[in-house]
Amino acid sequence: MPAGSAPLCLRPRGVVRGAVLTLVFAGVLATGAATGALPREDGAGREPRTGAGDRAVFDRAALHRVAADAVADGKSGKQAAEEFVSRSGDRWGAVYDRREYAEFERSLDGAYTGVGLSAAAASPEGGVEVTRVRSGGPAERAGVRVGDRLLAVDGRATDARSVSEAVSLLRGDGVPGSTVSLRVRRGGMTWTQTLRRERLATDPVTVSRPDERTVVIRIAAFTRGVGARVREAVRTAPAGAGVLLDLRGNSGGLVDEAASAASAFLDGGLVATYDVEGEQRALYAERGGDTGRPLVALVDAGTMSAAELLTGALQDRGRAVTVGSRTFGKGSVQMPSTLPDGSVAELTVGHYRTPAGHEVDGRGIAPDLPAAEGAEERARTVLSGLGGGS
Repeated sequence: MPAGSAPLCLRPRGVVRGAVLTLVFAGVLATGAATGALPREDGAGREPRTGAGDRAVFDRAALHRVAADAVADGKSGKQAAEEFVSRSGDRWGAVYDRREYAEFERSLDGAYTGVGLSAAAASPEGGVEVTRVRSGGPAERAGVRVGDRLLAVDGRATDARSVSEAVSLLRGDGVPGSTVSLRVRRGGMTWTQTLRRERLATDPVTVSRPDERTVVIRIAAFTRGVGARVREAVRTAPAGAGVLLDLRGNSGGLVDEAASAASAFLDGGLVATYDVEGEQRALYAERGGDTGRPLVALVDAGTMSAAELLTGALQDRGRAVTVGSRTFGKGSVQMPSTLPDGSVAELTVGHYRTPAGHEVDGRGIAPDLPAAEGAEERARTVLSGLGGGS
């Protein structure tokens, strides 16, 4: 799965200076998964993150005590923290050592070391399932396909691990050329495959103009700079052309970048509200967006986290017609904290809501016009009816 802090991000009101609000990627890093951040209390300049987790909010102070006690006893603070997170029931809680977390944050610049696959929690059986395979990457060359179940990574079973933990195993030491062993199940077949990690670059935004009346903007993830690229694409679009905003398979990323992208279509106003350990906060768009251009948002079950935040804002505020299938439902906030041994742990501390107050976590967003098959064609038809498109 892919997986950071953006210097020029729009900050939600109430977020401390230097902090970056982000949502968890469902799993692009190691794949390639990233989490995001809200304000943090340890002075490290990072903040809470979001992902889909249980409704409970877990005790970070207790986690710090457990890790500190382990260090005082000459044991591993990271291992003690991992055991605490595992027992907590926090589906998206995770613990990273310094190197892992540094790699995790670098991925938000659009590059990461991994095998080129995205993953999400598999249900109802649990474990981890492949949701996307990068074209030309190690996973594709090895024959890994969407829908495959990852049973183990380097001999460690995934059924009792969060997706973040599985992604951490997939990323490994972050060194290109290192290997990782995957135990894979597809239907009735099970096998072990060894892959070699590579340094992979991503292009999170692609813009195409199939005709002079249509601009298609596809956003694969909200890494640094995505919001500005979306605003530029809208600003330079031909007069009268409609926009098809393709968020299918978007696993999330930096929330500030999602809000910045929303600013391309909104003239200020609310993008989302969220809570951090009971404290209510809000995220706003900048003023000056294009509010008149026809807009259709295309979504599916792979639309997650920050992409759901953008979808909810455009839908609730009547700015876009949404087409496709119900989104994933990833809307909880994680707070990263530095432990006594320098490792970084994340626990769920809150949840976010759309401008109309709808909760996304565990529910997802239902599109205005459901379209299981032929969604893109239907979206183009809708766009044409709005006055854009051919």
